[in-house]
Amino acid sequence: MPHRPPPDADARRAIRPVICYPTAALPQPPLNLYRQARATADKTGETIVAPREAACFEVPAGHFFRIASIEGPQVGDLNLWNLNDLSERFYSGKTRALHGTHLTTGDRMWSSFPTLRPMATIVEDTLDWYGIDDYGGSVHDVIGTRCDPYTGNLLSGTQYHHCCHSNLTRALADHTGLPLHAAEPHIHDVLNVFMCTGFTRDTGQYFMKASPARPGDYIEFFAEIDLLGALSACPGGDCSSEHSSDAAMCHPLLVEIYTPRDGALDGWEPPATNGYDRTHGRQA
Repeated sequence: MPHRPPPDADARRAIRPVICYPTAALPQPPLNLYRQARATADKTGETIVAPREAACFEVPAGHFFRIASIEGPQVGDLNLWNLNDLSERFYSGKTRALHGTHLTTGDRMWSSFPTLRPMATIVEDTLDWYGIDDYGGSVHDVIGTRCDPYTGNLLSGTQYHHCCHSNLTRALADHTGLPLHAAEPHIHDVLNVFMCTGFTRDTGQYFMKASPARPGDYIEFFAEIDLLGALSACPGGDCSSEHSSDAAMCHPLLVEIYTPRDGALDGWEPPATNGYDRTHGRQA
């Protein structure tokens, strides 16, 4: 049974919230420069991600990559690493703390400690019109993790191998030559591309609903550092009813790479690693 509210319960609830990480001082991406460079960039590569599978792709610093819906609404789970050092990887929790539960144009994907720097910047999002719906749902979330075989086994005793965690593990192993057991620890919490999610108002539970993405929709990124990406076409399809399932209608996703022309990014440099001295309060 819940405890009886104290006499000042309403007053406690009425206290105004404080933003944990005010971002007024956060360095802003030069979106105008990126867009000018993108306008004349040439397509130099593409990768098709098959339904219920994942694929890796590489993006040099200063290039662009686009994730596109090509046949039907389909959610994608995205991992990013520093191409030259897998220990530097996308940090969804800090990205969420800085930008909010869902990402769109101008937001950045930040890397893990101790580097904590921008890995990629969103320069275009055809679903930016969606906003926040009446259920509290929005698109491109950094609140979910990724569908995985361990939770499936915990909740229903299944041995399902084409969930996003396993898809990403296989893709990274194949791309790097690592054995599965060595690749798996590098898989991390994702940007859920095209996924529409939120938290229920009454129970605070994570929910999903049908993705609003349609063929031709895309989200496009500028690579701030040399990137290795892995994208899984989620076995939940548009995630309107279930995930980790062979029953949902699933579609492929397209990743395209664009290379700016010489001189288009004059003056731009990849971001330095975080400036914290890493002494953690102790002298050497």
